[in-house]
Amino acid sequence: MIKTNAARLLDAAGIPYELIPYDYTEEDLSAQHVAAELGEDIDQVFKTLVLRGDRTGFFVCVIPGDFEVDLKVAARISGNKSCEMLHVKELLPTTGYIRGGCSPIGMKKAFPTYIHESALLYDYIYISAGQRGLQFKIAPQALFDFVGAELYPI
Repeated sequence: MIKTNAARLLDAAGIPYELIPYDYTEEDLSAQHVAAELGEDIDQVFKTLVLRGDRTGFFVCVIPGDFEVDLKVAARISGNKSCEMLHVKELLPTTGYIRGGCSPIGMKKAFPTYIHESALLYDYIYISAGQRGLQFKIAPQALFDFVGAELYPI
């Protein structure tokens, strides 16, 4: 299995994780598909969303796979009056990642990151390892600490 840049960053920091491969199709890059492929509860499979705030610029929200981002809450917690999802065409040049393979670890630039508080309910969660078809199984507190995340409240 090829290690991603995100995996190399975790290795360098001495943070334990597992790389978990799964089958994907271009037609279904959803977190629900990932959860089904992994045989895991959708509540433990988190997706990484990149947003643009009107005051602070880019920021990242990591939320459970079956959640939708609440733009008003996301704006408030990030110190913005309003925000919007980053358009998919802007994802690669902004983060270095493509849709379906966006990880909160190893983006081109360290953006403020907010992880949904439900992550702390679990011993481990799944997040993208930086490419389609590959997930990290990682302790949520280790992820919080590594990316310097803040809690994203319900």
